Amino acid sequence: MPPVVPAGHPEGYLEAFAQLYTDAALRIHAMQAGGPPPSETDDLPCVEEGVNGMRFIDAVLDSHRAGGAWIPF
Repeated sequence: MPPVVPAGHPEGYLEAFAQLYTDAALRIHAMQAGGPPPSETDDLPCVEEGVNGMRFIDAVLDSHRAGGAWIPF
């Protein structure tokens, strides 16, 4: 039986996560083997991108608290 996509999620939702997990696994296996990461995993997000996303969310919340004022991040 194929997985059921939760209501409200677009087509491709499960495939997107599958691709992220595949890319992460390829990188982990390459690191364990002592080799370079495969080039097809170059788009995999890293810690710096996650931190930058959190900074953006903080700026959005600060902007809301300031009545919609522009908040650089």
